[in-house]
Amino acid sequence: MQDLFRVASLSHKNAPVEIRERMHLSKDAGHRFSQSLRDVLGLEEVLVLSTCNRTEIYYSSFSDLFEEILPLLCLEKGIDRPADFAKYFICINEEEEAIRHLFDVSMGLQSQVIGDLQISNQVKQAYAAAVELELAGPFLHRLLHTIFHANKAVQQETAYRDGAASVSYASAALAKELLQKHPEPQILLVGLGEMGRDIARHLASTYPQLTLCNRTAAKAEALAQELNVQTLAFEDMHASLDRYNLIISAVGMDQLLFEKHHFSDLEKFRQKFLIDLCVPRTIAPDLEELAGVVVYDIDDIRTRTDETIANRIAAIPQVEGIIAKEMQGFRSWRQEMSISPVIQRFKEALEDIRKEALARYLKNAGEEEARLVDKVTRSMVNKIIKLPVLQLKAACRRGDEETLVGVLADLFNLEQEKAVPEK
Repeated sequence: MQDLFRVASLSHKNAPVEIRERMHLSKDAGHRFSQSLRDVLGLEEVLVLSTCNRTEIYYSSFSDLFEEILPLLCLEKGIDRPADFAKYFICINEEEEAIRHLFDVSMGLQSQVIGDLQISNQVKQAYAAAVELELAGPFLHRLLHTIFHANKAVQQETAYRDGAASVSYASAALAKELLQKHPEPQILLVGLGEMGRDIARHLASTYPQLTLCNRTAAKAEALAQELNVQTLAFEDMHASLDRYNLIISAVGMDQLLFEKHHFSDLEKFRQKFLIDLCVPRTIAPDLEELAGVVVYDIDDIRTRTDETIANRIAAIPQVEGIIAKEMQGFRSWRQEMSISPVIQRFKEALEDIRKEALARYLKNAGEEEARLVDKVTRSMVNKIIKLPVLQLKAACRRGDEETLVGVLADLFNLEQEKAVPEK
């Protein structure tokens, strides 16, 4: 019996953020854990996906190995009591359901923000890690490339990926719109909670001039080092505002952080944009009374995201149609793969018959005669094989291949192992 594709999933749907943080795997930790699954459990196909919202282990195995996998994960994370975390995982051991789950995750259908753009790249990175560790076999290769093909079709054929759907992504998209006429804009991001960190990651690759500011300096320094951007001490912030074209406030405070008196030099503050993502607000609304200053608040951002979410929800039936089509193609490949050993044994059985006949009847034949007979009989065998193989593949698509497999096995004794010649 063949191995089945399975998944053990911990996500925002069944685990609070403090549990997800405990289970999160960095790139290096993910590599070590994947190697443990191979070395300790003997798994040959493994995909480990770990993001801020989920940690999932996809694997192929004859049996459910969650009780063996969880202790290895907890060992990597330095957790003493694996049983305390078992309840936060959902295990999917039915192959079709596990495959569909990975499709849905990759398309952002399982994300907190529907159609999340980041998750497809995170799945690609997880696959690249599996390839690097030689933990992606034929099944995983085919499945992931089928998913990537589906993702491309969704991108090209639907409105599902259009627009900015998360507050952080929408904020970054707005920033890019506002700064498109500035060749080297200076951006100050204040506050590095989860939203602030997401915005920083969205902006850093486009704007190396990004500056991070946080009340806890160590957090700003760590993220700045990761993204190769600069930092500004929180206590120096107000004295440095003149250098920035855009200021984004994502800091949690119960008071205004940016007011008119912080922006006294009107000449320097031409074309200044401020985005306030906080509730209560941290940017004084009356700042817009200053010439050239434009303020956006969280409602402006959410209006953009609400429209995008509505469009994405409307596109879900199209996405599901693409997934269904791609899954059917993968299912056909999977079924054909299941009979490939039978086809191979069938070919070998006919080849043995051919070689046995040639050895018996060409003992005294000349070289040219033997070559011609070999060519003719090889062609005949290939033609004989062709129709049964086509019929088997068609039976796979109908789901009734077992009858034909049984007939071939009986006719050619395919289940009998070849005798090992004595040395």
